[in-house]
Amino acid sequence: MKKHNFSAGPSILPESVMKKASEAVIDFNGMGLSLIEISHRSKEFIAVMERAQDLALELTGLKSKGYKALFLQGGASMQFLMTAYNLLETKAGYINTGAWSSKAIKEAMLFGEVIEVASSKDRNFNFIPKGYEIPSDLNYLHITTNNTIFGTQFQEIPETKVPLIADMSSDIFSRSIDYSKFDLFYAGAQKNMGPSGTTLIIVKEDLLGKVSRTIPSMMNYQVQLKSDSMFNTPPVFPIYTSMLTLEWLEENGGINQIEKHNKTKAELIYNEIDRNSAFEGFAAKEDRSNMNATFNLVNGVDGSLFDSLWNQADISGLKGHRSVGGYRASIYNALPQESVELLVDVMKKFEQTL
Repeated sequence: MKKHNFSAGPSILPESVMKKASEAVIDFNGMGLSLIEISHRSKEFIAVMERAQDLALELTGLKSKGYKALFLQGGASMQFLMTAYNLLETKAGYINTGAWSSKAIKEAMLFGEVIEVASSKDRNFNFIPKGYEIPSDLNYLHITTNNTIFGTQFQEIPETKVPLIADMSSDIFSRSIDYSKFDLFYAGAQKNMGPSGTTLIIVKEDLLGKVSRTIPSMMNYQVQLKSDSMFNTPPVFPIYTSMLTLEWLEENGGINQIEKHNKTKAELIYNEIDRNSAFEGFAAKEDRSNMNATFNLVNGVDGSLFDSLWNQADISGLKGHRSVGGYRASIYNALPQESVELLVDVMKKFEQTL
C-alpha cells in the first residue's frame, strides 16, 4: 500500500505519471525498446524534449515572449554557480532567506562583488525580509521563492528595475504568479516535476552574452540554448517524467487550479497547527509556505507517541530538517488532500492523549 508521502524531496509524483513512466522504462511508445536505452538524438526523444520545453513555457505564460526553456543537469546547486558565471560582471544582490540562498551567495562570490540586500538569518530564517532597498547598479537580484527547510515563501515578488533571478525549486508550478517579472528562474525537478536528475531553467534570451569572461561550454547558457539542452547526453528519464507531470498539470486545470488545491491543503494543516495545543508553527504567519509547513512541539511535550502515531498511519517523511527540528509537512502539487486530512486527524488524536 502506498504511504502518505510528506517528503521534502525527492517527493511525491502523481500516480498516473509514475505508471506511465514505469511503462516507458520497459517499452517506450511501442518501440520494443526502453526509454532509457534509446538515442537522445532519436526523433522519439527529441519530441519529448520539445514537448517538455513547450509545456514549461505555456504553463508559466512565457511562450512567444522571448524566453527559452532548458533541461540541464547538476540540480539547483549547479545553477548557483551557473547564474553567476553567466550574469555577474561587477556586482550582484541576494536576499538571504535560508540554506539554499546562503549556498548561492557563496558560489556567486567567486565571480564578483556580492551584497546581501536583506537577510532573515538573525531569526533563523523564519521570515521573509521586507522594507529593503534594491541598489540600481546590480547586475541582478537573486531570491529563493520558497524555502523548504524553514517553511517560508515570498508571498509578494520584489519589484525591481534590475534583472530578477530566482531559485524556484520547491514551488515552481504551484501558484499563479507573474513569471514575466523574472529574467531567469530555475528549479530542480524533484519537488513538483519529476525525479532528481534534471533542472529546468527558463531564461529571457536577451539577458545573456553580457559578461566579459570566457565561460566554459557546459556552463554557458548560450551554448546550451544553441544545443537545445543537448550539448551532452541529457538525462532522458527525468526529462520524460517531467514532461508527463507537466501534461498532468495541464490536464487538471493548469496552475490556477492546482493553486486552489494547494491553498486548501495548506489551510488544513496550518489551521490545525494553530488550534492544537501540542504544536506551534515555526515560520512567521504572513510568510508561511504553501509547500512546506514547519512546526514544532510545544515545550515540555514528549513527541515519542506522536512519532509512533504518524508512523502507524503510514505517513512518511514528516521529520523536520536538523536546522529547525520538529516536523515538516511538504504538500507539493501531487500530494492528495486526503493525506493532509489524515495527518490532521493524527495530530488531533495526539492532543487527546496529553
